[in-house]
Amino acid sequence: METHSDVVNFLWETANLIRDDFKRGRYQDVILPFTVLRRIDSVLKPTKDEVLEAYQKYKGELDNMDNLLREKAGQAFYNTSRYTFERLLQEGPGPLQDNLNTYIAGFSPNMREVIEKFEFRNTIRRLDDAGLLYQVVERFTSVDLHPDDITNEQMGLIFEELIRKFNEALDENPGEHFTPREVVRLMTKLVLDSEKKPLGQPGKVFKICDPCCGTGGMLTAARDEIRGENEGAQVHLFGQEVNPQTWAICKSDLYMKTEEGRDADNVELGSTLSGDAHRDEQFDFQLANPPYGKDWKSDKKEVESEAERGAAGRFEPGTPRKSDGQLLFLQHMVSHLKPVPDGGGRACIIMNGSPLFTGGAGSGESEIRRWLMENDWVEAIIQLPEQLFYNTGISTYVWVVSNIKTPKRRGKVQLIDASGLWTEMRKSLGDKRRYLSEDQIGEIVRLYDSFEYYQENGEEEDRVQIFDTEDFGYRKIRVERPLRVNLRPSEERIENVWDKRYFGRLDEEVQEQVVAMLHDMKDQTHYDYADFRSHLKSELDARGISIRKKKRTDIIEALSEKDPDAEPARDTKDRLMSDTDLRDYERVPLKEDVEEYFDREVKPHVEDAFIDEDYTDEQDGKVGRVGYEINFNRYFYEYDPPRPLGEIEEDLQEVQRDIVDMMEEVTA
Repeated sequence: METHSDVVNFLWETANLIRDDFKRGRYQDVILPFTVLRRIDSVLKPTKDEVLEAYQKYKGELDNMDNLLREKAGQAFYNTSRYTFERLLQEGPGPLQDNLNTYIAGFSPNMREVIEKFEFRNTIRRLDDAGLLYQVVERFTSVDLHPDDITNEQMGLIFEELIRKFNEALDENPGEHFTPREVVRLMTKLVLDSEKKPLGQPGKVFKICDPCCGTGGMLTAARDEIRGENEGAQVHLFGQEVNPQTWAICKSDLYMKTEEGRDADNVELGSTLSGDAHRDEQFDFQLANPPYGKDWKSDKKEVESEAERGAAGRFEPGTPRKSDGQLLFLQHMVSHLKPVPDGGGRACIIMNGSPLFTGGAGSGESEIRRWLMENDWVEAIIQLPEQLFYNTGISTYVWVVSNIKTPKRRGKVQLIDASGLWTEMRKSLGDKRRYLSEDQIGEIVRLYDSFEYYQENGEEEDRVQIFDTEDFGYRKIRVERPLRVNLRPSEERIENVWDKRYFGRLDEEVQEQVVAMLHDMKDQTHYDYADFRSHLKSELDARGISIRKKKRTDIIEALSEKDPDAEPARDTKDRLMSDTDLRDYERVPLKEDVEEYFDREVKPHVEDAFIDEDYTDEQDGKVGRVGYEINFNRYFYEYDPPRPLGEIEEDLQEVQRDIVDMMEEVTA
């Protein structure tokens, strides 16, 4: 077969054999494990006889033959059964189910664990019951997946295209997708920026992690990029994946790519958010493409418990809303950056637009953005073109974070609008209609690297803007206006007293006494809230009626009516009382003085407005709650002026003429 796409199409056509017995959404139960098994079978085939010979020779003499058999296989795994795909077919369809299970049982424990995650035995039984097992094995035997014919990179693409097809069949959430290889290359080049962390030191050890690694494409791409710069580098890969099948693909792939299987042993199964499998590790580089807009309800208990530990856990600033866990992954990655004294760490993560601006001041999302900015961890955010991904056409953003910023980047964040850098695909793949060419990847990296050029020379570049970290922050102040009411003990208003919450808690006898007192008061309108409050208290005291402040306030509210001509109401401490119906909020940039902003932007329009001094930030105690957001559309907005009115009028007249002509044709 000529290309990896040819192989994918051949494997996918297995569906024609099984469509009557497996639903479309279950094709992956057959095709994925057989593809993995056939790849493993092809890899082990050249040394199969040597492994069997050593196994037979030493199985009664050595208690542990694991290292010996790995050496004979030339891999980090082996198989001690006498079967290969070809030998399975030779013995015919009758014993095939038992023979295939024997073949799987013959794998070394590490690879057998991987295959068992496909729950393959049930699939084998179903195929055999349907009389399809022999045909399926025969079909997979006819495709050669040996590394000499299908490279590791091609095999990765085969798995990704197959899983993309499965996701389409299952109508998966848009966030459930694989990262296109050109986007992986871009992220790899950004995170491995040699100016930040030297890659050219022979023998240097690098640790790389992907906390939602899928089939492992980002990990192997980063490793290959490092070795391209430094052949003598020691690169250790770490990963975690929640989906058993993609975990199994990643693990098996890494077993085949490393002699000792070390990297595969560092890829763990489970949820990164609720069970960090690499809790004690720090990494030089991290890359991730977490699911977009996916809730983290299943991780809620563990995540919130860890958030309560503050700086002792991964989620120090808090948690985002339950419907989207992207920012949790970003916090996780920051917590795993290698400490600065040890060389520091860098990370790249792809997210959609939600983490940039969702949530107002004081919300979980805003507090996380604040934490990132105040600690100066964000180097750059790059907007990618739409329609780059297989299962979603939405805008995506690459965040570059680091705890070892160079001097020119300290206190700064670089925004890059690369949404216009794309090339049309000749044939779309799902929602993927565009891709990044090598030149376009190079252009984005150039824009990122040229930070100093645009900053120091002041030359404008449409796609690049640089801000201080504080530029994204603001104080949300609460703007109040004084309560203005008139008060009158009229028959109609006295009736309102009975509906008040706290007044209703008084003894019935006291209620009757209060209402009788109100009826005895002179029916006249009062315009000074404080004076009437004092007058009411005097009347109650004169009759020996003792009730608490909340009950008295209920009475006053029942007798009141909004009146813009009344005096501003004041409380017992002579402070202005607020009219909550007129309450408003203003966002004051962090770099501005709150009072100066208020006097300039609010006072000229609302003379009696005042700032609520009690509405303060929990962290710094100052007036107003601090919030952070990053609005790409505002920073890169380009004004598109409307067409001239004359031109619009001409178009309307043309439409009218067309309508008249059509009506004449109908009535003719």
